[in-house]
Amino acid sequence: MAHRATLVPGDGIGPEVAEAARRVVEATGVEVLWDVQEAGAAVIESEGTPLPDRVLRSIEATRTALKGPITTPIGTGFRSVNVALRQELDLFAAVRPALSLPGIPSRFSDIDLVVVRENTEDLYAGIEFMVASNQLSALRALVRDLLGVEIPWDAGVTVKPISVSGTRRIVRFAFDYARRNGRRTVTVGHKANIMKFSDGVFLFTAATEASSYPDIEFEECQIDELAYRLVAEPETKDVLLLPNLYGDILSDLCAGLVGGLGLAPGANLGWEYAVFEPVHGSAPDIAGKGLANPTAMILSAAMMLDHLGEGGAGRAVRVGVRTVLAEGEVRTHDLGGSSGTVEMTEAVATATKAARNNS
Repeated sequence: MAHRATLVPGDGIGPEVAEAARRVVEATGVEVLWDVQEAGAAVIESEGTPLPDRVLRSIEATRTALKGPITTPIGTGFRSVNVALRQELDLFAAVRPALSLPGIPSRFSDIDLVVVRENTEDLYAGIEFMVASNQLSALRALVRDLLGVEIPWDAGVTVKPISVSGTRRIVRFAFDYARRNGRRTVTVGHKANIMKFSDGVFLFTAATEASSYPDIEFEECQIDELAYRLVAEPETKDVLLLPNLYGDILSDLCAGLVGGLGLAPGANLGWEYAVFEPVHGSAPDIAGKGLANPTAMILSAAMMLDHLGEGGAGRAVRVGVRTVLAEGEVRTHDLGGSSGTVEMTEAVATATKAARNNS
C-alpha cells in the first residue's frame, strides 16, 4: 500500500538531508507518494513568508510530513517556522529519543532516553512585548496596578502560560508512550519552587494524572538538578517529561550524550497530524558542500515509517544506520570521518535494504 506524506526539504543543509532520507525510505521498499513543499528562506522573497499556507494545507491533506531544518530569519518579524507549524497544526507533543549508537565516541555507552516536550505553551507560545512598545506600556501599567511591581521601561517581556488542559494531555501522552514502549519511569522536570503558578501547574497536574498509571513510576526533579543528573548519571533516567523551553534545552543536552545533534531524530505529534524532523538546525555554513550528516534526518524518517504502520521498515532503517556506524568505514566529518552526505546515504541505504531482505 502506498502512503502519502508531505516532504518539506527546508533550507541550509535541509534539501541534502531530506533527499538522503527519501533515498533510504525508498530502499525499504515502502512506497511513499511525496508532496514536496518548499518553505523557509528561499520562498520569502517570492511568497512573503517562510511558511506559506500551501505547506499547512498539504500536511492537513496527507496528515504526515517529513521536514528538513528551516532557518528563522533574525530581526525580520517572522515567527519561527517550527513554532508556527506546531501551533497551527496543534502538534502538542515533541518526542526526541537519545540512544547510544555503535562506534560513536561518547562519555557514555548505555544511553536510552526519550524526551517528551510540551510543544505549544510556555515561553514559546509567542506572547511577547517589544521594548518601548505601546503594548508593553499598557502591560507595565496593568502589572503595576495588580501586583505593585514595576517592569523596567527598557525591558522586553515574554509571557509564560502553562494550562491544566495543555499539561494534562501531554502528561497522558507521555505515560501512554511509556506504557506502549515498555518504559519504566517518567521524570517531570520543573522549577515549581520558583514559578509556582506556571511550572507549579505543570507539576501538580502531572502528579495528579500519574495516579492513573500505577504501572509506570512517576518522579519529579527540579530542572537544574535534572540537568546535573543527566550529565552525571544518565543511565538512571528513562522518559523525561518537560515544559516547552526546558524540553528544547535538555533534548539538545541528551543529543550531546550520544554523539551530537547529527544523530538526534525527532517527531512533533498531535491528535490529527504528525511532522518528523531532525533536532539539528540548518547549518548554512556547510550548505551545498556535501558535508552534512544525514543520520538524524534518516532516523526521523524511521520514526515516520513506524507512525505509518511500517514498523518493519522503520526497524530496517535503524539496523542500517547501526550497521554503517559499527563498521566505521563510512562516516561524515562531524563523526570523525571523511565521507560526504551522499556516500553516507548510499551506505545506509544499502545496509537498510539488506536488513529488510533478511527480516
